[in-house]
Amino acid sequence: MTQLKKGSDLTELAKSSGEAIRFHALDALRVIAFGVLILYHIGMYYVLEWGWHIKSEQPQAWLQDVMILTNQWRMSLLFLISSMVLTALLTRVEPQPLLFLKRAGVLIAQRTQRLLIPLLFGMFVIVAPQVYIEWTVSGVIDTTFTQFYLAYINPNTQWLAERHSDIGLLTWNHLWFLPYLWVYSLLIILLYPVMTQLAKVQIGLITFAFASSTAMVAIWLMLRNTYPTTHDLLNDWYSHAKYFLVMLVGAVIILQPKLWEALERTRYVSMLVALCMYSLIIADRHDMLGPVGDWMTESWWFRVMVGYIVVLNHWAWLAAILGFGKRYLSKPMAWVKYLNSGVLPYYMMHQTLIVVAAYALHSIGFPVGIQFVLILLVTLVGCALTYELAKRNLVTRILFGLKAKPQGITQINDIMSQAPSTSVFTKTVSKPFTKASQ
Repeated sequence: MTQLKKGSDLTELAKSSGEAIRFHALDALRVIAFGVLILYHIGMYYVLEWGWHIKSEQPQAWLQDVMILTNQWRMSLLFLISSMVLTALLTRVEPQPLLFLKRAGVLIAQRTQRLLIPLLFGMFVIVAPQVYIEWTVSGVIDTTFTQFYLAYINPNTQWLAERHSDIGLLTWNHLWFLPYLWVYSLLIILLYPVMTQLAKVQIGLITFAFASSTAMVAIWLMLRNTYPTTHDLLNDWYSHAKYFLVMLVGAVIILQPKLWEALERTRYVSMLVALCMYSLIIADRHDMLGPVGDWMTESWWFRVMVGYIVVLNHWAWLAAILGFGKRYLSKPMAWVKYLNSGVLPYYMMHQTLIVVAAYALHSIGFPVGIQFVLILLVTLVGCALTYELAKRNLVTRILFGLKAKPQGITQINDIMSQAPSTSVFTKTVSKPFTKASQ
């Protein structure tokens, strides 16, 4: 198999250039990001007024403010880390055009295997119980799982025609992250030679922050209302523009190492900005800012200002996370090494386990706290068992996006198959900061 120079994983690839410190931090941040995702999706079961696949009979209004803290940046963090890991791998490829094309082809093949095969397996097998439970609870269907499943996997079924997409009843639910990441990864690989030339021009942190923020504000103003988030790969232009910009930012941070060093130095400033912007968003949700909704519709400059508040909240959290991560997580940790290799199986299984556990427990009448702990335990144990079983067989390794061989591979530690989440719903009243944050 074509080798990416030498080394058995991302950290080993980095050691030869003295950059191993970065990849330990990225591995740790990736694990933490998926831990946050699991908690977030359990929160979606309980949070008041936000639609999800199944809802608790004991909804919690206070959770909205807590979950808004992370829904501004949680998916962007996953795309950012993915891009940084991929770009770091590309920097280890020989720059000669023919060699680059050959080895870029290897990376594309690896990404395809470790993202699209798990996506298809997930759509046909893992997501099906979510759809069945959601439609059963909402009264859409009243049938056995077997009858439902036979229609679900049949692209020619006429059952529930109003719920069909171009592929019938099949859906990817939380697995939408995988096809999006696959497309963006291909673009990053294809654009990499151009980016390396542009990266020769050194960019200061202030210039970089202003450019990325202004670009995101433009995306927010021009695309968000016209193309709201759908998780439909072919008709989701606001999400594509937003997340691909995040991928580009991640690539630039790797190509210009001084930027990450600057983020580490300014981590407390980033955290302060993030907390201030988040506070403004929450204040608006609780009617503490006066008639800003009218200003939002009447004044273009006010819309731009709101856009910058929302975008600064987004970027500042990411900057703070990268800064603190580089400072405190840049060392090998056994728990990170273990969990990092199991990120994709955990991601693929977690939401189905949450939905199944919530469905099984929702009528028993446990207090919210006990029910939450039980759902969390079922999810974590189920994910751990899935990973332990999946890694022991070649077929299941491929289906769950693990390396085809557990040892001695001259490829990558990433192929970052992370993922996750459902769309986020916030209050329906006219609150510019809240609506902007979606």
